[in-house]
Amino acid sequence: MKISERAEEILETLWVRSEEKAEQVGLGVARGNPEVEELVKAGLATVRGDRIALTERGRAEGEKVTRRHRLAERFLSDLLHVKERLVHPVGCRFEHLLVEGIEDNICALLGHPRTCPHGRPIPEGECCRRFREGAGKGVMALAAMEAGQGGRVAYIQTRDRSRLQKIMAMGVLPGMPITLIQTFPSYVFQVGQSQFAVDERLAEGIIVRTAAR
Repeated sequence: MKISERAEEILETLWVRSEEKAEQVGLGVARGNPEVEELVKAGLATVRGDRIALTERGRAEGEKVTRRHRLAERFLSDLLHVKERLVHPVGCRFEHLLVEGIEDNICALLGHPRTCPHGRPIPEGECCRRFREGAGKGVMALAAMEAGQGGRVAYIQTRDRSRLQKIMAMGVLPGMPITLIQTFPSYVFQVGQSQFAVDERLAEGIIVRTAAR
């Protein structure tokens, strides 16, 4: 059951206060808001007396909403360089655009960050678990690969927006197949059906999960 954006925001508040801060949450957190009833009808929360609590499903959904919000903040801060005072309010709106699956693409693009710009932990997603389990198993920068070696783009590692834009404009995105063709005098690689030549700094920012040779 799809819930409203306001209900998602209340769900996130409930998750943060109950799961991260271990607080018992009173109805004052959302008193007078029909979205509380919306959460109850969706099976995400229960109300007993003056307390509201998340159900098991509510905890899982609350974690997902919190993850999307904090990834949105990381994206806005790291890649779009949104001013610090705007990161949270803009992130609140942007998170609702991250439908299931898109947040994993952003997470991979950012290199699976562990905290938001405010230092709060970003709940781990399935993409993070897969990446962690494969860490150190054939993951390296394009600049460290040998000519003829290939694999798939794992993530892009750079905080420089201009470099990131150049890399993304080439179609280098997480999951794309990539093959290094030569290393000198520049790094020439193929991604999809196109070939590009880049300098070492750009090649160091493209992290590849290499294929067995």
